[in-house]
Amino acid sequence: MLSIIKYPSNTSERYIRNLKQRLQVTFTDLETTVAEIIKQVQKYGDDAIVKITQQYEDIPLDKSELQISEEEILAAFNEVEREFIIALHEAIENIYYFHEKQKRNSWFTTERDGVILGQKLIPLEKIGIYIPGGKTVSPSAVLMNAIPARVAGVEEIIMVTPPNPFDNISPHILVAAREVGIEKIYTVGGAQAIAALAFGTNTISRVDKIIGPGNIYVSIAKKQVFGLVDIDMFTGPAEIAILADDKANPVYIAADMLSQTERSEMAYAILITTSENLAQEVILEIERELPQLTHKRIIERSLNDYGAIIIVPSIEKGIELINDIAPQRLSIMTENPWELIELVKHTGIIYLGAYSPDPIGDYFAGPNNILPAGGTARFHSSLSVDDFIKKVSVISYTRKRLEKDKNRIIKLAELEGLEGHSNAIKRRFG
Repeated sequence: MLSIIKYPSNTSERYIRNLKQRLQVTFTDLETTVAEIIKQVQKYGDDAIVKITQQYEDIPLDKSELQISEEEILAAFNEVEREFIIALHEAIENIYYFHEKQKRNSWFTTERDGVILGQKLIPLEKIGIYIPGGKTVSPSAVLMNAIPARVAGVEEIIMVTPPNPFDNISPHILVAAREVGIEKIYTVGGAQAIAALAFGTNTISRVDKIIGPGNIYVSIAKKQVFGLVDIDMFTGPAEIAILADDKANPVYIAADMLSQTERSEMAYAILITTSENLAQEVILEIERELPQLTHKRIIERSLNDYGAIIIVPSIEKGIELINDIAPQRLSIMTENPWELIELVKHTGIIYLGAYSPDPIGDYFAGPNNILPAGGTARFHSSLSVDDFIKKVSVISYTRKRLEKDKNRIIKLAELEGLEGHSNAIKRRFG
């Protein structure tokens, strides 16, 4: 189960070093396979999608039926529970409210001599969202990916989601998609879906940006098409670091660690605490709760391979450790959590206090749950409205101001050996 590690120590240094290298993994064989899939879709379009899906997933597709029909989408509303619709609408309202606060406006300012400088904000025209399929049913992923794009003003959102052997897509996914205004949904998955969004086919339109979680094939495909289209970020398996003092409740901590490790055997759950007694109590509570959970084997593998409880000499040292590993999620369960928030530099989201568990962020409160993983919180933020906006600078100079500044501009151009640049200034003054 979970190991208890003293910090600082050789053991803690080794664990933290491995943790910080969690993204430094190569998948040479998979990268070659994905590159070939992308090449085939680029060349043969829908025919390649059908062939590759049959080859790798043993699922027959008809290219004339790749798009989910309007009848199927409307029928989905009759298959879901009323309570789901109510919860979905409240979640949508909360997520819209939060992301509306992120909106920015174009701006212009008039400087000396009539010069106008500014920045024009332009939303992306078309994006593609990848939503995992199979056993996974994640309407929250639909909301979190689509709503900030809608708030930004994206004109068209296309969704792809993998087919399954039973040739159906979760009605909850379809309802969530329609409720946030997604009109086109395609039953395509894997690297072939990413390639279709990047290059376009007869059925699926090319997009400007691809977002959404997926398996390793999807992640590699997104990486390989980046540059041709934009992508979101490396999201990866779930990660949570919990910072706790001796006043924290071990039942709550155990529940939070179990919740984050049930999705993937590669998830990270780390408790950083000043209290050895709390560490022991959390382990006992996990051992009590684990046998009752549906995904106990996944959780056991995750905790055994990646989980840890780290004993630190002070809360301040705990914060230093957190900033070093840059966890995807951070939960602060100390007596005065608000006193620590200013010290946190690197994480995707912060949950403060005993009654702010991660699921409220995953589903309902409003902030986005598409979070940077693998230490990328050092330089990435959660998905936001800004991810769907282009910022275009605007310059309007007057003759009077250009004449005043021309010698300085010419000097800089000539310093770089760019005669054409300097002439573009000189020719305007004879």
